[in-house]
Amino acid sequence: MTNTIAVFLGLFLVALLGFDYLQYESANALFLARKFVELIEWIAFWR
Repeated sequence: MTNTIAVFLGLFLVALLGFDYLQYESANALFLARKFVELIEWIAFWR
């Protein structure tokens, strides 16, 4: 991965999080964070 691609992806993620914060008061980001925690717990169970 080149630096240009990494910067573009980073800015894109920040823009998406900013849009989520402005439009939905971070509801989508919170939902995804909770589902990610559930996934990590499920994967740890199978370890």
